[in-house]
Amino acid sequence: MATKPHILILEARYYEDIADDLARGAAAELDAWGATYERVELAGAYEIPGGMRMAIATGKYDGYLALGCVIRGETTHYDHICAEVVRGVNDLAMKHMAPVGFGVLTCETMEQARARADPKRKDKGREAAIACMRMVELAATLRVTG
Repeated sequence: MATKPHILILEARYYEDIADDLARGAAAELDAWGATYERVELAGAYEIPGGMRMAIATGKYDGYLALGCVIRGETTHYDHICAEVVRGVNDLAMKHMAPVGFGVLTCETMEQARARADPKRKDKGREAAIACMRMVELAATLRVTG
């Protein structure tokens, strides 16, 4: 890749401490790949697909990193949000051939979320950044344009 890839990190900030840990792990990995990135804060996970679609329209980014967390509550709200976020992000990736890393945690408890987000534990932000960068590399190798 001739130039440094430029990534947009879309952060659902509903659970701020979880979002901070996910972003910390992701940023460290993007730095290791030599990528540049911008961070945009969203209210929650549901807003990720809309924000990603707006960003894709700008043509400014080589890849997109979705970070956030949804924790099951007492109602079916969790199921609806999780399904729509996954569907929305996947639809955008497919339609626009957009390199995406998906780091939206879907957890039963806050402790599960903390363990998965923490860069010293499961570091799912880092894993999502790796997936994003590998898709960016694949797109460049195949000379894919959206």
